[in-house]
Amino acid sequence: MPSRAALGTGERAPWDGPGSAKDRACGVFARLGAVVCALFLTLGQGAMAQEFSALARLDVAQSQVVDDGAGLTLDLYLSQPVPFRIFTLDAPRRLVLDFREVDFRGATRAGMLNADGATDLRFGPLRPGWSRMVVDLAGPKAVTSAGMEVDEVVGTAHLVVRLDPASEEAFAEAAGAPPDPDWALIAADPTLPPPAPPEEGGPLIVVIDPGHGGIDPGAEHAGVRESDLMLTLGLELAEAVTRSGMRAVLTRNSDVFVPLSERLTIARNAGADVFLSLHADALEGEQARGASIYTLSEDATDRASERMAERHNRGDLLAGMDLSQEDDTIAKVLMDLARIETGPAGERLSEALVAALLAEGAVVNNRPQRQAMLAVLLSADFPSVLVEVGFLSNPADRERLTTAEGRATVVAGLVRGLQVWAAEEEALAPLIRQ
Repeated sequence: MPSRAALGTGERAPWDGPGSAKDRACGVFARLGAVVCALFLTLGQGAMAQEFSALARLDVAQSQVVDDGAGLTLDLYLSQPVPFRIFTLDAPRRLVLDFREVDFRGATRAGMLNADGATDLRFGPLRPGWSRMVVDLAGPKAVTSAGMEVDEVVGTAHLVVRLDPASEEAFAEAAGAPPDPDWALIAADPTLPPPAPPEEGGPLIVVIDPGHGGIDPGAEHAGVRESDLMLTLGLELAEAVTRSGMRAVLTRNSDVFVPLSERLTIARNAGADVFLSLHADALEGEQARGASIYTLSEDATDRASERMAERHNRGDLLAGMDLSQEDDTIAKVLMDLARIETGPAGERLSEALVAALLAEGAVVNNRPQRQAMLAVLLSADFPSVLVEVGFLSNPADRERLTTAEGRATVVAGLVRGLQVWAAEEEALAPLIRQ
């Protein structure tokens, strides 16, 4: 089983000088282990002479993940070589490949995955400048060889990764995200401006969280992706919130992945008064429709709430995040704190939003107020709700949500609900302090 200790550097090639593309990128890859570092160092020196500034494209016709005896092989054909790194994660077992960066447009799970040794495959942007592929493994397997061959004539690259069976103990021992302080997902979207410090007596600070993003597209139906639609809605809502005299802060304003905990960190750093997470759902049938507002509860109120919590809470896992250090006691402490003050405020917010959505003519679910154990709402600092604006699986909902006119009633309802709630909370404040 390869370890994650660093390789020796060996002789420096002519393209190895300080400040070169290889020199900068090896700051990330040199700590990732013998096999993983070999991935970077096996790039041909002729191809590496170029800067890695352009986006590499995946050749979807040739690239595949296939069984190789008892093992697994990944064959990825790229339009040019790029720096990359590979590691494995446990619980569940996953292989993670990071690239700087690859355009996966046109690739599909069905077209690339043809292996019993892998149960799922996903790929997409991770954060600006980086892409990720995650392969769910059917059993414990170790990376035994990997390398990138470069065609120096045409400049294309061929990455081959081989995995062979390993014991559960060996897999668990080697699994884990590389200990790289430079690879931080804090401030995952640097295009977002830093939040201004909250002012005493200033405008209400509304943190708007467009759900999913990047490698985690969320629900998909009839060619519509939840992550894209919620980003559009989030930008429209932020503009309307600002026009109304409140201050909007977005957790993302582009198609990037932001971990659940980082979304709450952004809100906390902004001095959030309230947190709205925007989502849309998709079911097998077409019957379910309309908006629902979810608040935090340790127990889901029904099967729909349980299913929704399962879907939303696995975003970090789907994106290949290392969750091995998560402590369940933290969630319990936050739950207890949230019940004291921000929990009831969130319930009042839910009521105000539902009433305002109805008043503005938005389509609302027949059970519009629901509760679930949602990681994105686990904060005791501020009231928070998850707004499920409709169902992509319902043709009428989908048609409304994919037009600016259809989204306008949702935006108007959310803004109106925030205004009513803020006024009511101000009136309640002296009583709550007592």
